[in-house]
Amino acid sequence: MIPATVADAARELKAVLETAPAMLAALPDEAAARPRAPGKWSRKQILGHLVDSAANNHQRFVRASLAGSLAFPRYEQEKWVDLEGYADRPWTRIIGLWVEYNHHLVHLMERIPADRHAAPCIVEKSDPVTLEFLMRDYVRHLKHHLAQIWDVPA
Repeated sequence: MIPATVADAARELKAVLETAPAMLAALPDEAAARPRAPGKWSRKQILGHLVDSAANNHQRFVRASLAGSLAFPRYEQEKWVDLEGYADRPWTRIIGLWVEYNHHLVHLMERIPADRHAAPCIVEKSDPVTLEFLMRDYVRHLKHHLAQIWDVPA
């Protein structure tokens, strides 16, 4: 479910960052490396995708806030995850990168002036949404993929 406000999104992301790192670290590297099913991403690749999502959304949040609007290119998630080789990275390194990036995004979300939340944003060639929607939806997306990580037996 998408958080109701940007403040709610920041609070929800903080709460995730209080519990998820220890839960992720409890998974052995071997379990994190196994694909969830044939043709599906492994936990490493899912969390790597969330690092990429943080990187893309960081750019979106800053650029939309500073410019007052945003037109952002397509994010080719499969190609990003493949190129960055998350499947071959140590699980603890992916966790650390994800945790620190998301602490920074919480900080950023709390700092973006409310009068910038209505900035129109076009991502790929979609209909415009607001910067507020992008920030709120970021947390929904993150929680969706974390649920995929927890749903697979270790």
